[in-house]
Amino acid sequence: MSPESAAPAPTYLRRGKVKEVWEVSPTELEFRFTNDISVFDKHIPSEIPHKGETLARTAAHWFEVCRRIGVPHHFRGLASPTSMRVERVRVVPQVRTLGPNPRDYLIPLEFIVRYYLAGSLWDRVRSGKISASALGFPAGRSLVYGERLPEPRFEMTTKLESVDRLLTDAEAREISGLDAPAIAALTETILRIDEAIQREIAPRGLLHVDGKKEFAVNSEGVVMVVDTFGTADEDRFWDKDAYDRGRQVDFSKEFVRQHYRRTGYYDELQRARASGQPEPPIPPLPPLLVDEVSRLYTTVFERLTGSAFQPAPVSGPH
Repeated sequence: MSPESAAPAPTYLRRGKVKEVWEVSPTELEFRFTNDISVFDKHIPSEIPHKGETLARTAAHWFEVCRRIGVPHHFRGLASPTSMRVERVRVVPQVRTLGPNPRDYLIPLEFIVRYYLAGSLWDRVRSGKISASALGFPAGRSLVYGERLPEPRFEMTTKLESVDRLLTDAEAREISGLDAPAIAALTETILRIDEAIQREIAPRGLLHVDGKKEFAVNSEGVVMVVDTFGTADEDRFWDKDAYDRGRQVDFSKEFVRQHYRRTGYYDELQRARASGQPEPPIPPLPPLLVDEVSRLYTTVFERLTGSAFQPAPVSGPH
């Protein structure tokens, strides 16, 4: 039975950075993907045509891959070209209040795995916060943007705070209620998923650079991957042919981040956050850049899934 006929009309619950969350039933939610876009935890006052549809359909593609490789997940099906139905879990601010062996809750962490030197990791290297040896390179080695890391680098950040905050292992265990073996098991699951992603995209000439994932424990105590992953919003991809020639051609939201770095907005934002001052509003994207970003998202969809993008007519519960 399709999601449309299996559940009553959803009711609005809340809005995140780029998607709306609607209640279908006590056990099911609907994610509606908008054309909004955000970077650095800031909502950009611009809409990107077709972005929501590419994210919903790309996420559905990767959940199908998870099904094939035996990784539990919360995805139940697409409700429309821009929305999906998912299993519902509780969101609680303090996991430890749930008692021993808790079930039915969102793990309040974001898990990031990096395979190449890029993004905020590169920022930390340039500022001297992370050394070459800490990344597995020989001590004192001069690092270059884009080079492959000797081994995957796992990081954890907050999930329920207004701005994502990098955590130590001890902080992550305290926030999530997970012990070290449980976190190790999650990292192994992430590696399985990422290996499947790289197998899928390699024939289409892409490299999986890094990405983030989220997890929950369902009512039966099974850990499952939730939210979305493997899209241009959560993950970074590079063109392999260009990389082999010494260039990093991004197929991800990094293209937008770099715009705000070039204009100086990122530095201004970081200074405000470091000093506790009010954060500057983020400017809209120039119209020509909006068109370019829209083409980027449709191109990423095609390169990731191997399917041509044809905008589908909006239908379903909304």
